[in-house]
Amino acid sequence: MTTLLKTPQSLWERACSRWDQCGLPDGPHGLHREQARSHKGPVALLALAVSLAGCAGLPDQRLANEALKRGDTLTAQQNYQQLATLGYSEAQVGLADIQVGTRDPAQIKQAEATYRAAADISPRAQARLGRLLVAKPGATEAEHHEAEGLLKKAFANGEGNTLIPLAMLYLQYPHSFPNVNAQQQINKWQAAGYPEAGLAQVLLYRTQDTYDQHLDDVERICKAALNTTDICYVELATVYQKKAEPEKQAELLKQMEAGYSSGTVTAQRIDSVARVLGDATLGKTDEKTAQALLEKIAPGYPASWVSLAQLLYDFPELGDVDQMMKYLDNGRAADQPRAELLLGKLYYDGKWVPADAKAAGAHFEKALGREVAADYYLGQIYRRGYLGKVYSQKALDHLLTAARNGQNSADFAIAQLFSQGKGTKPDPLNAYVFSQLAKAQGTPEANDLATQLEIPLTPEQRAEGQRLVQQELAARGTLAQSTLQLHALQEEDGEESL
Repeated sequence: MTTLLKTPQSLWERACSRWDQCGLPDGPHGLHREQARSHKGPVALLALAVSLAGCAGLPDQRLANEALKRGDTLTAQQNYQQLATLGYSEAQVGLADIQVGTRDPAQIKQAEATYRAAADISPRAQARLGRLLVAKPGATEAEHHEAEGLLKKAFANGEGNTLIPLAMLYLQYPHSFPNVNAQQQINKWQAAGYPEAGLAQVLLYRTQDTYDQHLDDVERICKAALNTTDICYVELATVYQKKAEPEKQAELLKQMEAGYSSGTVTAQRIDSVARVLGDATLGKTDEKTAQALLEKIAPGYPASWVSLAQLLYDFPELGDVDQMMKYLDNGRAADQPRAELLLGKLYYDGKWVPADAKAAGAHFEKALGREVAADYYLGQIYRRGYLGKVYSQKALDHLLTAARNGQNSADFAIAQLFSQGKGTKPDPLNAYVFSQLAKAQGTPEANDLATQLEIPLTPEQRAEGQRLVQQELAARGTLAQSTLQLHALQEEDGEESL
């Protein structure tokens, strides 16, 4: 008679115990640890492996989550990948989050498929997919309604960070929701006491460009939500900078640093607040405090090395070129595409190092697909003939990509390319079209050029130009890239989701 090999009860119990010690997540499709004690299959094998091999070398979702918070996407991806292969839906979502964070269209497409596959069983995937569809350029009306349904379902399932993207959906695409008044909907959420409703109101102020007229209300909303939503540190820092209230700013920073020490405020939020302090468009800057904040978190949050380098770029009195290069080397070692972008900009501008278009281009190439401005600067290098001659088609390809991804001044550069005719035949109609697009974006130099280009056109050509302008706008989608909107598409635990 054949004897079947069985797992001794004591070994099985030890396996389940070590499962908890090693920080492994619940099983595939939401299977809990307690259920795993009587479950056969992949979960049993994994638990047994924990017992036999110990924790070393095993995938750890908590480790992946923490790594993602501090910007260590490599460690996070390695752990998520192993757990995703074993069928863990939450790890699959984490892996898709990283793919979205690359901003590579091909990887974002893969992420969308992953979210869809997990959305039937995972509220987190429902929320992620809903937010992705809200931000998707050129999304169809059917996708807008799908996003609404997913976000409402995720909210009903207790998932946070759903009302703000839902508000974004109503604000961006009113034609898809003619029966929804965004302000009235936000009022209903506020009356129901939902914490996100206040931030949705702040989003509406930003979208309607009335933020500065409602600074007191933004302060009231965010002070009330500060203990539960650390995004509000960024908003309050912005308010206090705009209102020139350094005492309140100092108290806010003190509270934020205490929260960081206790683990309730993420390094990502510290980085965002530091950038506010260094933003001259918001009021009087406090670059020294910004530098101190960034230096404190950079060793554990590599993205801040690049924020430090940018701060030096904007305020040269804070350091020298050696310090700048040290910051950038640290950022590049952590595979931060912003580091490549800024290093390319140094060689492009010749501000800190001798101008070198070839070196600049090499660094911009490394940031392509992950930093929109990389396409813009490469397009300018080709348009201006910095490599010895004008490469008009390469210039157009990169500049159009940048323009369609929301890069300021890209449309103006395309208008110049078509109007000047350097390296290509002048095209007055296309020059007019892109000058109008640049003018609509508020590019200061565009007004004179648009007027100059419009004068020689016939009424028929102007009408055709306006038709092409509308066609191009429709192709781009309408996602406005304001500060709060970007934060609204992130998890409250600091993970990047879009």
